[in-house]
Amino acid sequence: MTTESDVKNRIWIFDTTLRDGEQSPGATMTVEEKLEVADALVELGVDIIEAGFPAASPGDFEAVKLIAARVKGARVAGLARANRSDIEQCAKAIEPAEQSRIHTFIATSDIHLQHKLRMSREEVLERVSEMVALARSFTDNVEFSAEDATRSDWDYLVEVFSRAIESGATTLNVPDTVGYTTPAEYAALMAHLQEHTPGIENVIISVHCHNDLGMGTANTLAAIAAGARQAEVTINGIGERAGNTALEEVVMALATRGDKFGGAWTNVRKDRIVPSSRLVSGITGLNVQVNKAIVGENAFAHEAGIHQDGMLKERTTYEIMNPEDVGWEGTKLVLGKHSGRAGFRNALAELGFKLDDEEMQAAYESFLLLADKKKRVTAADLIALVRNQQQTRDDVYHLRQWRVDIASGEPANASVVLSYGDVQLAGDAEGNGPVDALLQAIDAATSIQTTLEYYQVEAVTPGEDAQGQVHVRIRSEGQLFTGHGLATDIVEASARAYLDALGKLRAGDASTVLAGSSVSRWG
Repeated sequence: MTTESDVKNRIWIFDTTLRDGEQSPGATMTVEEKLEVADALVELGVDIIEAGFPAASPGDFEAVKLIAARVKGARVAGLARANRSDIEQCAKAIEPAEQSRIHTFIATSDIHLQHKLRMSREEVLERVSEMVALARSFTDNVEFSAEDATRSDWDYLVEVFSRAIESGATTLNVPDTVGYTTPAEYAALMAHLQEHTPGIENVIISVHCHNDLGMGTANTLAAIAAGARQAEVTINGIGERAGNTALEEVVMALATRGDKFGGAWTNVRKDRIVPSSRLVSGITGLNVQVNKAIVGENAFAHEAGIHQDGMLKERTTYEIMNPEDVGWEGTKLVLGKHSGRAGFRNALAELGFKLDDEEMQAAYESFLLLADKKKRVTAADLIALVRNQQQTRDDVYHLRQWRVDIASGEPANASVVLSYGDVQLAGDAEGNGPVDALLQAIDAATSIQTTLEYYQVEAVTPGEDAQGQVHVRIRSEGQLFTGHGLATDIVEASARAYLDALGKLRAGDASTVLAGSSVSRWG
């Protein structure tokens, strides 16, 4: 049952992704793309969609008109400067809408009046009265914005908003156009306007913040705490310069800490946040930074061992939201050099590996060596690492040191140090490339001569830091022996694979594969 308090604390979400968001450099959308985003915004549950600026161009006019005709369940707004031509164009564009709004604006700061508009304060007051009344003649839902409100004289703002209310405005927007204000200052401005503006209790106070100083969300939330009931936002926080307040941040701040904002709530479907973010990012080409709140790739990822241990014991130790609630597939425990044993053990268990304590310790030590070389260790890396450990734990030969020197137009030179039981073996050789030279150095160290029948290299995972996996097959006295090696360096992986095969030769563990054509070693 909806109570009077619930209605009072409802925050209306005014999404301007299609208007202010599209003003991000490089973020221009086609009409078809705008319609796709509009559909997503309806599914997301926003209350008002600012579809565009109809007077800006014929294309923008057409897009707003098509969106107005298409959208059901949300109010469609068009933006218009406070002049007759813009407002009339806007009225025509939004005419097909099930629910419409004209959003008209004029600057009110002395900076804008003197240098941009070249108008007096009184002239602006008269324009507000005239143009808000004109907009109201086309629709019963009119929003008036005082551009650059946060750098305007507060008492003059009271005069401006009083005129707007008298002329029929139903929503008053107090924009921080250049991202200049602070949370405390913005809250104080809200209080001043509510205390001194006649009739303001009968309209909705809206806030539209930019992020030039990184305080867009903080300012918006401060205004909500001080009585604002509409938040103007964009998906992913896109917009001019440093962008607008991000929809996902405001919605989830209220969903998570609503008690700190007087029980404020929104009607947004939280589980559609991430899908909407991905859609807008894909259409505009503006990638979301990985550490972006709510929708960034790392927003619910944990690498630090202490964090992973806590997460495995109780999710709420390090997560204040459920990732599934906003559309993510779930928490990600990322394996890297900061991960601990708990996270590593959990990752192996999820992959189906059951290792005893000794095997786990050996695998963990190998993992740490790998994590020092790779930014992120994937499931494929772990599978390869454990399988490699299982295959090589009984190795006859162990690679202790190796070195290859190579230069353009010259043969490669390699040296290697191996252990064979308690014996240390060393060898040097020259070859046609780094792999050929290193394998010949191994031949010199072991005093074994074989024929390389097969050599295959593959990457375990994509990316320039992928582990290389090498498979070899060698022939000796009519028998075939296979070997497998894994390392972040393909030359080292080749040496390990070759030693694996030589160890099987020493142990008499011949391969059952059919003989193939022999190949020469190469670099």
